[in-house]
Amino acid sequence: MNQQYHIILASKSPRRRELLSGLDIDYEVRTLPDIDESYPDHLQGGDIPLYISKEKADAYKGLLLPGELIITADTIVWLNGEVLGKPHDREGAITMLHKLSGHTHEVFTGVSLTTIEKQRSFFAETRVTFAQLNEEEITHYVDKYHPYDKAGAYGVQEWIGYIGVERIEGSYFNVMGLPVQRLYKELKTFLAK
Repeated sequence: MNQQYHIILASKSPRRRELLSGLDIDYEVRTLPDIDESYPDHLQGGDIPLYISKEKADAYKGLLLPGELIITADTIVWLNGEVLGKPHDREGAITMLHKLSGHTHEVFTGVSLTTIEKQRSFFAETRVTFAQLNEEEITHYVDKYHPYDKAGAYGVQEWIGYIGVERIEGSYFNVMGLPVQRLYKELKTFLAK
């Protein structure tokens, strides 16, 4: 990929950094503190992280220089019309995992590619089915892995994903926080124009 832009990843997530690095694209990480991640109550499903990715991009837009392209993203877990965000504490994480246990949920990641001239945004959806988890499995995972920085209180690439995920329909990497195949395709289209 001919990089005509200096690419910036606006994310504190080590998983997003790892995934973007897997595309063999040169980039730098740039983050701002305390970006508002609230959204209008009427938004549903994939429209939520799409909205937040655009809001994050807006926070950086005034700091962009000509020739820079910033990637912003947000991921949510969506279960029966409810957003399961990042848990605030141990009890919140345990409650979320009980809700996910034995059910299928959607993981949506919204991504925005932004320069000072233009923006391209999209979201990806992956359906994840969890096996029935018992209390011991849930508390073991929460106490050992502390999934407080993860939407839905789980990392699919961790122990809970190994023992709990029965089926994934869509991008596995989207569940980790960045749909890299779709991102690569969208970057090619963005850079071709």
